[in-house]
Amino acid sequence: MSSPDIVSILENSKELDRFRKDLEDVLSEINKLHKKLQTTPEMVEKPGDNSLAKLKLLYTQAKDLSDNEVNISTTLISQLDALLPPGPQGQPRRRIEGNEQKRKRVKTESDISRLTPSVRNQLEACASLKGEQVAARVTPRNADKDEWFVVKVIHFDKELKEFEVLDEEPGDDEDSSGQRQYKLPMGNIIPFPKSNDPSSAQDFPPGKHVLAVYPGTTALYKATVVHGHRRRKTDDYVLEFDDDEEDGSLPQRTVPFHKVVPLPEGHRQ
Repeated sequence: MSSPDIVSILENSKELDRFRKDLEDVLSEINKLHKKLQTTPEMVEKPGDNSLAKLKLLYTQAKDLSDNEVNISTTLISQLDALLPPGPQGQPRRRIEGNEQKRKRVKTESDISRLTPSVRNQLEACASLKGEQVAARVTPRNADKDEWFVVKVIHFDKELKEFEVLDEEPGDDEDSSGQRQYKLPMGNIIPFPKSNDPSSAQDFPPGKHVLAVYPGTTALYKATVVHGHRRRKTDDYVLEFDDDEEDGSLPQRTVPFHKVVPLPEGHRQ
């Protein structure tokens, strides 16, 4: 475990604390405005009143801060996963029946209810990805390089904080035989922007390193955004993929905006 790794984790932890404090302040303002509207609902009908516009702005700020908090938390999980040694083999599962099974379910629900609102929101966001295609790192943390593929989320276990995903097109190598399933931690998953909701997509400027689906495949590779004419978030990106050299130069590839995600910290290719 190196000092730079610890420094990076501490810096991200401070950033997470800042987002949480800012979110608490915004939620406090929202609650104040709620009480004001409940006491005097007729105020919104007065000329020049901007209460609803202010409330919308506060909701937008709360959503952005919550999204930032989820992103930082996911990064921290990924960093800690990379530093922690592999855990011991788990004990064989035994069948749980009757009241014991009910008690286990009640205990799990109780544990989840005691989590902070931001963590609960993060778990709910992960659970909502069921049936969606996401970017997934399928290689172990001690691998020489990271391999990312487009997979489908089958299930998210809130207690284990673990995704079960399906690689529907595992490739045509000799070892491939049908579809593959993986169980992956939260830090190994990056949701794609929704193609019908460009507001969920980040806007990457020219020169930015990203992770993108290589055209004609279900694999993701590191790429660089090159200068283009993107005027809207829904416009395609023009990218140069690393290790994609042809005739001494990197050809430019066009990739839809909803197949481009931020490059994970510490990505190895």
